[in-house]
Amino acid sequence: MGTAGLIREQSEAQALMTVTVAVSSFSLIRGVRVLAATIALATLLASCGESPQKKAGGPPPPAVTVAKPVKRSVFDYDEYVGRFVAVNRVEVRARVSGYLDGVHFKDGQKVKQGDLLFTIDKRPFQNTLDQARANLTLANSNLAYTKADYERGQQLAKEKTITEQAFQQRSQAFRNAEAAVAAAQAAVRQAELDLQFTELRAPINGRIGDRRVSPGNLVTGGSGGNTTLLATIVSTDPIHFEFTYDEASLLRYERMATRDHDMASREGGVPVALKLIDDKDFVHKGRMDFVDNVIDVATGTIRARAVFVNPDGLFTPGMFARVRVVASPPYEALLVPDVAIGSEQTRKFVYTVDDKGIARPKYVTLGQLSGNLRVIKSGLAADDVVIVNGMARVRPGLKVRPQEQNGPPGGAGANAGAAPPPKTN
Repeated sequence: MGTAGLIREQSEAQALMTVTVAVSSFSLIRGVRVLAATIALATLLASCGESPQKKAGGPPPPAVTVAKPVKRSVFDYDEYVGRFVAVNRVEVRARVSGYLDGVHFKDGQKVKQGDLLFTIDKRPFQNTLDQARANLTLANSNLAYTKADYERGQQLAKEKTITEQAFQQRSQAFRNAEAAVAAAQAAVRQAELDLQFTELRAPINGRIGDRRVSPGNLVTGGSGGNTTLLATIVSTDPIHFEFTYDEASLLRYERMATRDHDMASREGGVPVALKLIDDKDFVHKGRMDFVDNVIDVATGTIRARAVFVNPDGLFTPGMFARVRVVASPPYEALLVPDVAIGSEQTRKFVYTVDDKGIARPKYVTLGQLSGNLRVIKSGLAADDVVIVNGMARVRPGLKVRPQEQNGPPGGAGANAGAAPPPKTN
């Protein structure tokens, strides 16, 4: 290739490069213009979709329901766990030995005092009674003979017809006959008792358990420790409830009793309330009737007992329940709905609304629950306006629209869990 050809190729390459740079510059300029147009269009759409509320300065204050605290005379209560215990419990055992002849109840039924429960074969005991009565007749006959002989001896002794020794013999025979009659009479009474004991009757009113022995088995009776257990009866109405409380509570109750005889005392008679495991509240009423005379040194507690009526048999011996005992004299307290209480770690608070409609948290000391109201022991004034509904939408220092609790609704949304106020230093 010559010099002229080389120069021509270089010129063509420079021309091609110039065209390429021109095309790239055009594409860049076009891309920048498209991007600017897109940004302008997005800004325009955002401006068109802006709500009137935002243009006006933000959303309106949240609506909340408010109420003033309720002032009421209340008591403090202590709660304890305990068990029901039967007032009376009897193990049915035979007093005489023999073969069980019959069972006259259904397992688990209620029985009344005097109801026939078991019978033991009475034929051997009837024979013993007949023999004892025969021996009594014989003893009475011998007594009549010796008595007549003794009376004749008295007359003969006065006339000196018989010796003194012979008279003493007749007198001894008469006394022996009297003793024999007394022994025979005792044997008859014992035989009658044994025959009576072949019928086992309920000694108390209550509910009987299942039979432990079937008819035809030999039953061991008597007063020894190897007698046969036939069944168990527990009384059901009334019924006792036993529980324990600590030494500090005992001292508090005793000191209250010295100030107010209607409060808890060792003599009992204190009203109590009870709640079963499926009850929502303490709906069963009773009275304490016993407090033990010693404190258990192993646990530091003392045993107490309350009595409850149980006509329908709802309470069963051995059943667990909770009992509530009055723990203070009556006092005036402020109460708010329990749903108005918020939590910040270990502290409790309520939201109040000031005269400018601003929500302010107040830390409070809680008492016990009374229905759906919670006792406030400190931290709240009687004229405070408390937020009772809508706490989930409230923050400290936020302006709100309060509505009275009995007025029109203060907005949608119930209290789904109060937000705690910010921590303060």
